[in-house]
Amino acid sequence: MEKERLKIIPLGGLGEIGLNMMVVEYGDSIIVIDCGLMFPEDYMLGIDLVIPDITYLLNNREKVKAFVITHGHEDHTGALPFVLKEINAPIYGTMLTMGLIESKLEEFGLLDDVVFETVRPRDKVSIGPFTIEFIRVSHSIVDGVALAITTPAGTVVHTGDFKLDQTPVDGEVTDYARFADYGERGVTLLLSDSTNVEKEGHTLSEKVIGSNLEEIFRRCDGRIIVAAFSSNIHRIQQVINTAVKFGRRVVLNGRSMVNNVRIARGLGYLSAPDGLLADLRELQGLPPQRVVLLTTGSQGEPMSALTRMAMDSHKQVKIQPGDTVVLSSKFIPGHEKAISNMMNHLYRRGAEVIYEKVSEVHVSGHASQEELKIMLNMVKPRYFIPIHGEYRHLVRHGRLAESVGISPENVIIAEDGDVVEVSDEGAAVTGKVEAGKVFVDGKGVGDVKEMVLKDRRHLAQDGMVIVVVAFNERTGEVLYGPDVVTRGVVREEESTGLIDGAKRTVLETLDGISTEVRSDPLEMQEEVRRSLRRFFNKALKRRPVILPVIIEI
Repeated sequence: MEKERLKIIPLGGLGEIGLNMMVVEYGDSIIVIDCGLMFPEDYMLGIDLVIPDITYLLNNREKVKAFVITHGHEDHTGALPFVLKEINAPIYGTMLTMGLIESKLEEFGLLDDVVFETVRPRDKVSIGPFTIEFIRVSHSIVDGVALAITTPAGTVVHTGDFKLDQTPVDGEVTDYARFADYGERGVTLLLSDSTNVEKEGHTLSEKVIGSNLEEIFRRCDGRIIVAAFSSNIHRIQQVINTAVKFGRRVVLNGRSMVNNVRIARGLGYLSAPDGLLADLRELQGLPPQRVVLLTTGSQGEPMSALTRMAMDSHKQVKIQPGDTVVLSSKFIPGHEKAISNMMNHLYRRGAEVIYEKVSEVHVSGHASQEELKIMLNMVKPRYFIPIHGEYRHLVRHGRLAESVGISPENVIIAEDGDVVEVSDEGAAVTGKVEAGKVFVDGKGVGDVKEMVLKDRRHLAQDGMVIVVVAFNERTGEVLYGPDVVTRGVVREEESTGLIDGAKRTVLETLDGISTEVRSDPLEMQEEVRRSLRRFFNKALKRRPVILPVIIEI
C-alpha cells in the first residue's frame, strides 16, 4: 500500500517576522506548531494586532489534533485566544509557556474550555501518527524547546527560536546531544530559525548583560529605570541580581511585567529574596539611590508605562533629573520613530538614556551565522526549509545551508500558504492554500480588509470633504446648502475662498444635471463627487475623500 505524503504548510512566519504558525499534516492528522501574532506595521492604520488566516485549518478542523508551542513569546502564542474559539484542540508546551498561555486565555474567558498538556525537555508524546520529542534550546525566554517529530514519512526537526548560548543565566544549555543523536539516525527535514542569518559570527551570551548592568548600577546615584520585555525572564533575573548586589529594591511597573514575574516566580523560574520586590505605591517613600524601576514600554508603545512617564502623564512615576533609563531590548523594526520620540521626551525631563546603540544593554535571542551552521551540521538533514524570517532571510539561510554541504536542490524556499510534500521520492512545493493576515481592530476580527486600510490611508493622507445639499423632490429647487465641511484638508476659518469655490462648484454641477439624473439621488451624489474631486485636485493637488449627502424633501 502506498504511503501517505507528509505535508508541511506554513500559515505564518515565512515572509515576515512574527505570525508564526506551521501545519504538519499526515493522512487524517494535523498538528499545528505555534500560533503567533505580529504587531501592526505603519500602513495598518488603527489595527491592534495581526493574526494568521486559518481558513485551511477551518476547512480541515476534524484533522487538527493539537497545538504544539515551542515557547512563550507572543509571536508564537498570541493568536491562540482567537484561534481556539474556532478550533479547540489540546495545547502542548513547557511549564512557563503554559503559565503564560493560561494567563492570556483567562483574560478571554477560555481557560475552562482548553486541555493543557505540560511537557518537559526530553519528554516524548504521541499524537496520531506523530511522535514528538521536546528538545531544550536557549532563547531570550525561559523554557524554549525545539521539536523532533517522527512521522511515517521520516523525521522532521523544528528548531523553534534558538541560539547556542554557552553560558545561559539559568545554566540550561541547548541539548546538543539530542540534536546530534537525531542527526546520526537520519533527519529527513530541518526547519530552522532564520531571524539573525544576516549577522556574522556568534550571538553574545545573555550573561554579558549582567556585567554591563553592574557597570551602569555602579556609576548611577539616582533612580534606575530598566525597560525590558516582560517575557525575558533571564533579563529580569539579572536586573534583580544586580539590584541585590547594589542594595536597591525592585519596583515592578506595567501589567504584563507584574503578571509575568508573578507567574515565573510561582513556577520557580525566577528567584528574588523576600522583601526585594516593592509595590509601585511604595515608590515615593524610597530614596532614589535605593530604587530600580523595572517597567514595560521599551518599544515606545503609545499607552505603555514608559511612554506615559516620558510624556509626564503617569500618575505614580514622574521622570526627574538624575534618573537613568536603560532600554534593555532590541528596537523592533517599525518602532524606531516611536522609540526615538520617547527618548527625546525622557531627555527633556532630565533623564539619562542608555540604549543598544551606545551600550551593550541587549543581546539577541536568535542564532547568528556560525550557530546556524552548527545546527545544520548537527542535524545533517536531507532537506532544509528556512523558517522565521522575511524573504531575504530565508534566501540567505538557504545559501548558508548550501555552504555546509546541503544540496541546492534539497533547499526549499517556501512562503506562507505553500504546500511542501515530503515522500521517499523527494520534497517539493506542490500547491498553495489560502493564507495571509487577518486584522484585529478592537473587538472586530477579520472585518477590516485591505480596502478598509486603503480608505484609512486615503483619509490620513488627503483628508475628507463632506457636502450636504437638500432639494425639493418635485421641483428640483435647492432648499438647503450646499454646506461644505472639511477634515484634514484645510483649516476652514483660514480658507473661506476655497470653501466658497467648492460651494459654487456644487451649485454649478446641480444646475447642469438633467431631469433624469435628478430623479436618482445616487447619480446626483456621483456627479457632485466627481466635480469636487476635480476642483480640489486643481486647487490643491490633493484628492480628499468626498462624501456627498443628498437629501430629498
